[in-house]
Amino acid sequence: TEEEVRKTIVDITKGVFSTMVMLDVVDEPPLAEPVLNFHETVTSMVGLAGSHSGILAIHCPKKLALQVTSNMLGMDVTEVDEDVNDAMGEIANMVGGDVKHIFSPKGADISLSIPTVIYGNDYALESISSAESLVMPFTCGEERFLLSFKIGK
Repeated sequence: TEEEVRKTIVDITKGVFSTMVMLDVVDEPPLAEPVLNFHETVTSMVGLAGSHSGILAIHCPKKLALQVTSNMLGMDVTEVDEDVNDAMGEIANMVGGDVKHIFSPKGADISLSIPTVIYGNDYALESISSAESLVMPFTCGEERFLLSFKIGK
């Protein structure tokens, strides 16, 4: 069910943030509508293809993306650069890699794309997929990020 998928994605996201970047995140109820416009945000995403296809994206405010990267690398990162792209791409890759097992227990019949990372002051992001989008907000300290997930057959 959608609720079971949501709960599993929440657990995966909490686990990745806790173990990889030593940050606790708290989930909030899913949003009714997708968010398409972003301001000073780093979006990292991976595509899924195979028995199911879709996209998983993590939309992090710049400040949180810098904190995630700093924690992951063990050094102070103050600007969005290649390190931030790599760190945020890896977060999306780890969450996506675990999420694909929800739909493919052995994971063999769903492949992940190479992560894509977008950063900008103001941008719009829209998927042309007709699949329903599950948009889950999380808080991490004073910051809030979104995880969006679309999947279909």
